[in-house]
Amino acid sequence: MSERPHVEPADAPELLMIGVGLMGRPYVHAAHRLGLRVRAVEAESRAAEARGLVDELDLSQGQYGALDELWAESAYTAAQRRQPDGVMAFTESHVLAAALVQDRLGLPGPSLQAASISRNKALQRGRFRTHGIGQPDYRLTGALTEAEPWASTRLPVIVKPLSSAGSEGVELVPDLPAYRETADRRRTEGLLLVETAAQGPEYSWEALVQDGKVWFANLTAKETTGPPNFVELTHRVAVRLPAREAAVVDALGESVIEAIGMRTGLVHLEFRMTATGPQVMEVAVRTPGDYLMDLCSLAYGIDWFEMVVRLAVGAQLPPPPEAPVRHAASHFIVSEPGVVVAVEGLDEVREHPAVVDAGVSVAVGDRIGETSSSGQRTGFAVLSAASPEELEEALAHVRRTLTITTVDQTRTRPGRDARA
Repeated sequence: MSERPHVEPADAPELLMIGVGLMGRPYVHAAHRLGLRVRAVEAESRAAEARGLVDELDLSQGQYGALDELWAESAYTAAQRRQPDGVMAFTESHVLAAALVQDRLGLPGPSLQAASISRNKALQRGRFRTHGIGQPDYRLTGALTEAEPWASTRLPVIVKPLSSAGSEGVELVPDLPAYRETADRRRTEGLLLVETAAQGPEYSWEALVQDGKVWFANLTAKETTGPPNFVELTHRVAVRLPAREAAVVDALGESVIEAIGMRTGLVHLEFRMTATGPQVMEVAVRTPGDYLMDLCSLAYGIDWFEMVVRLAVGAQLPPPPEAPVRHAASHFIVSEPGVVVAVEGLDEVREHPAVVDAGVSVAVGDRIGETSSSGQRTGFAVLSAASPEELEEALAHVRRTLTITTVDQTRTRPGRDARA
């Protein structure tokens, strides 16, 4: 049953959301708490869910993960029909649409420049090089065969598309035979980036930015499946580094904000801490995935969704938090390929006092392929604890308890979520 919509008065200040999805729902709740009317531009496939949530709905032919141009057309039409007091994007394919409307109406936002750069990894590489920001050596190419002489002297390399999220299309190529196989397999993809493979722990840096200045920032430590696709498995927020390294990370974030021309909103920066310093993987100016906003809210005792809404409509921000109040993490399951024969432990995981939420996306009988991006993971848990030790105990409990067993019918052997 859908929720009954919360209807604000027609003369209330209005927030126009470009996309809501599932993880964007807390933005709507935060806006309503602030007395804002929420109008959403949403894909037809998500209309039923959004209609029970927002005050007014405009449909778009845009699709999640694609068709930026159709989202932009729908957003501009909605803004022309009635000018909002603030506009915000939900996820990657909504960023340009929101920025175009923000720029046209003079509303708070990341800036059209920052939005454009965030949507194109090659533009990021060129801008970061000009600003002297640490990053992998790279080559932009329309055909991997043409880049072979460059790549062959730098193996292993990473191959990635210019615009994607959730590790989609990202792969490590270890040697020359693998490179040639990849070049043949991906010969029709068009422009690609080939990069040297940075070595070191992986982090993300989430920042709330107002008028080009960091209001508050968080550091997240990541665990991934490793090569070839580096699908993310575990995130721990509110990470504390030694003072010198922490200062380097803060300086990196500020340099990236200046380089892309970021004004107001949310920044999600991914980097590796290498032996020679941090190297930037990519930057985004939209909601990060994997429940990072929820984790930051739990860890710092402030609602990050509400802070983003306040930034979008130019509302006053409260004093920033002085320190974390909790320890929080999210964890995801990557299952072995095959047919699901058992899903076990979900109820037990949910009963754990440190587990805020948990779920699975598969059922017995479903067929699972190789996991090469975040969208193919099969289960998750969101956790919050009073101490690092309690958090690690809870993570260990989730890893051993929430299991998805598959059978590889081509080999007639069982497999479990070995990378859970």
